[in-house]
Amino acid sequence: MPKRAKISVIGAGGNVGASVALWSAVKELGDVVAVDITRTLEDGSKMLPVDGRMLDLAQCGPMELFDANITATDDYSEIADSDVVVVSAGIPRKPGMSRDDLIGTNVKIVKSVGENIAKHAPNAIVIVVSNPLDAMVYTMWKATGFPTNQIIGQAGCLDVARFKTFIAMETGFSVEDINALLLGGHGDDMVPLPRYTNICGIPVTQFISEDRLNEIVDRAKKGGGEIVKKMGTSGYLAPASGTVQMVEAILKDKKRILPCASYCDGEFGLNGLFVGVPTLLGAGGVEKVVEIDLDEAESALLKESADHVQELVDVVKNLDPSLA
Repeated sequence: MPKRAKISVIGAGGNVGASVALWSAVKELGDVVAVDITRTLEDGSKMLPVDGRMLDLAQCGPMELFDANITATDDYSEIADSDVVVVSAGIPRKPGMSRDDLIGTNVKIVKSVGENIAKHAPNAIVIVVSNPLDAMVYTMWKATGFPTNQIIGQAGCLDVARFKTFIAMETGFSVEDINALLLGGHGDDMVPLPRYTNICGIPVTQFISEDRLNEIVDRAKKGGGEIVKKMGTSGYLAPASGTVQMVEAILKDKKRILPCASYCDGEFGLNGLFVGVPTLLGAGGVEKVVEIDLDEAESALLKESADHVQELVDVVKNLDPSLA
């Protein structure tokens, strides 16, 4: 009998991490190890909240009919032999905060997580979800010392899903028939590509006017902030779904082209940065960055977005010179 894949989720006590664990189990992608911190209560006793969340998840198995071993722990040694490690550790956004505001705290957290992954799961493919995404992927790369094919950021899958959702709302067509693509950093300066957007192969411009499409593009760019304003914290269901889409592509060697924060070494004229680009995902992690033709305006927007990513990476280097 083939051995199940092993998926470790760091920060599984949070909403994103718990949702990644949920869908990974329900889709039977593998066994799940949920890692989070133990908390000390006022009476001095210890509690591991993620243990309760994962016990709750395990008890869904008889009803949702999935088989998965689900382990909750605060011990990084439990992630040994992981095939994929998902990192959602860090503080979430609150109203009035940008993703960039999180950098001072989250760079310390992600660095520590990366060092533990390198120690206990050196062969794992690592998917980073923590914000500010592009800078945290860079931090993870430096902290682990892993080859770039083993380090990926989840952002584009979420951003594209938001874009597709808004197009479906506008047109009334099924989201299953909408194809779209985004480039660049995760945030307000991402680069949607209406020219590469279609509905069942029909250009989206046949259904939506240019002005209205620009409004939808703008909403997709600010999609995360819209959710923060509406519920007081970051979204978690869609980010987790985008992450599990990547996990599945890797574990099943699906060779899917998904928009991910991948390392660019000359592609699109970018060097030394993790930026959202079309990425071939399979058993080897990032198997290829897929270049596409961009017009002058699209290239300019991608450069502007990459410049902002570089600014955040420079902040990381200044905060912790060991990550330079």
